[in-house]
Amino acid sequence: MQWQEVCEHPSLQNLPFKIELNEIGQILMSPVKVYHSAFQGQIARLLPEHGVILAECAIATPKGTKVADIAWCSESRFELIKHEAECSIAPEVCIEVISSSNTKVEMEEKRQLYFLTGAIEVWICNAAGEIEFFDASGRLDRSKLVSGFPCKVRIAHHNV
Repeated sequence: MQWQEVCEHPSLQNLPFKIELNEIGQILMSPVKVYHSAFQGQIARLLPEHGVILAECAIATPKGTKVADIAWCSESRFELIKHEAECSIAPEVCIEVISSSNTKVEMEEKRQLYFLTGAIEVWICNAAGEIEFFDASGRLDRSKLVSGFPCKVRIAHHNV
């Protein structure tokens, strides 16, 4: 399948799964738990107001359509992608919240695919709310693009 077909297919609407495509067009579905959604919301709230925040952002990569849990892009990059079914250029920041079904290898591959598609930073949030920041050269102590973003996010004053 192509991403546009996935978006328009009536059987694939309102599913409680994150949907992606692999490089041969097969649908991949990953269930997410409540803590996953809560971290997505909290991270989105902490991102800068300038620019555009994108939830469940579909990105065309060399290995199919991958969906960043949260993404942040500048207004100029948003102008390039806003009418696309999936981003041909990744937002500057792509953020993944690790689910119980995710593997370390999968997260590494997604990081590399986001960088190949134009991301400047990729952030990975674990189940404890700890965030690792990366650029194309490797791990960063903190985000260079979003100065002051915390290395740990909290939900309701304590982690789930």
